Amino acid sequence: MDVASEFGEVITVAPDRDQSGVGQSISLTQPLRIFQSKSDPRVYGLSGTPTDCVYIGLHYVMKDDPPDFILSGVNTGANLGWDVHYSGTAAGAREGVLQGIPAAAFSLIPASEGFPWETIRPWLRKVMTRVFESPPPEFTFYNVNFPNPHTLDIRGIRATTLGQRNYLKSVDVRSDPRGHEYLWLGGSGVEMPDVPHSDCNATTHGFVSVTPIQCDVTDQQTLSKIQDWSTEI
Repeated sequence: MDVASEFGEVITVAPDRDQSGVGQSISLTQPLRIFQSKSDPRVYGLSGTPTDCVYIGLHYVMKDDPPDFILSGVNTGANLGWDVHYSGTAAGAREGVLQGIPAAAFSLIPASEGFPWETIRPWLRKVMTRVFESPPPEFTFYNVNFPNPHTLDIRGIRATTLGQRNYLKSVDVRSDPRGHEYLWLGGSGVEMPDVPHSDCNATTHGFVSVTPIQCDVTDQQTLSKIQDWSTEI
C-alpha cells in the first residue's frame, strides 16, 4: 500500500481471511459484512472474496469517486500459468476490468525464509511505474509475479506468456475427533514445464514476469474450424 501511495491516493478493500483458490467467486446467496480500520480509515475489511471486494469497493465504498486503477495483491504466493484460473488475486484484477477499470494483479513467490517485502519494494515500484505509464487495453489486465529474493536475485522484468503449472493430484483422507471422515485436497508438489518466454520460465530465472491476460478466452482458431456447425431453422 505504501508503494502504491507514491502514485496517488489508495483505498484498500480486502478479504478478512485467506481466500486462496476461490477464483472469481462472488457472494450472491449470503450477506457480507464490512468494517473500517480504526488505525487507518483508508482500509476496509470484507467478509467476502476478492471479487466481492472489488464490487463493494466500486459500488459502495467509492461509489461517488471511482478509482483510476485497481491493484490486486500483493499476494503471498505464486499465481503463475494456469493458476490464474483458480487465483482470487487474478480474479480481483479481472473483475476490475469487467467493471471498466484498468487493473493489475501482483504475487510474490514463496520461500521457506518468508516474504522479503522490503527487498522487492524497488521492483514493485518499477513495475507499477510501467503499468501506469502503459495501462492494459480494455478487458485485459496485467498478471505480475515476483521471484522471491530469498531464493534468487531479481535480474529484471520480462513480458511473458502464461506457462503451465501443474499440482500433483492427491486426496488426503483423515478423521475428525468424532471419527467422521473428511478430505483434504491438493498435492504438495508442483510441476512446471520449461516453456520458453512464459511466466514460469521467467520467474525461475530471476525475472519479474508481466503477463497480459484477456477476459475474452474464445479460441479463435477452433472457432474458425467449427463455423460450418452453424445452422438456422
